[in-house]
Amino acid sequence: MSGEKRVHTPPVIVVVHGPNLNLLGTREPAIYGKTTLSEIDRDLTSRGAELGLAIETFQSNHEGALVDRIQQAHGKAAGLIINAGGLTHSSVALRDALAAIKVPTIEVHLSNLYAREEFRHRSLMAPVCLGQIAGLGAIGYLLALEALARVVPGNPSFSAGRPASPDSLHVKSRAATSSKKGAARK
Repeated sequence: MSGEKRVHTPPVIVVVHGPNLNLLGTREPAIYGKTTLSEIDRDLTSRGAELGLAIETFQSNHEGALVDRIQQAHGKAAGLIINAGGLTHSSVALRDALAAIKVPTIEVHLSNLYAREEFRHRSLMAPVCLGQIAGLGAIGYLLALEALARVVPGNPSFSAGRPASPDSLHVKSRAATSSKKGAARK
């Protein structure tokens, strides 16, 4: 190579926001907070740059569009953050898309699903995700990003340390897949 500079392309983290998240800031602020989706995306992009990561965000109210975006991450994204909104509890299609792409994924929810209505206590996404962060508001997205930054291979921000592989961190949350409040499946 005669004087060519190699440009480092930062690993990409895809952030997928599901139905009704476009209304954040005004939709039930007592439950979801006053932070808007654009503020969440801005904070993720800013922190991602600090961590040596490129952030791509996507929001849709349509299940098929969300499946398409997840599938597009296959082979391109180093990690994925998903808040599937109400589809968390009902979309086998989203769950299957996440399982198919084999990208380290963290599920995020602004509210504590397990302190709400019974039907929200079961996530179809949780068994195919690296982890789940729920009930911490908008900071949950940043915590998910911090976690993914540590498992992304080749992330220069963590090259001095040894980031854990996604396989070594994959532990299914038995409580998150339980259909009964407070009960873990055996």
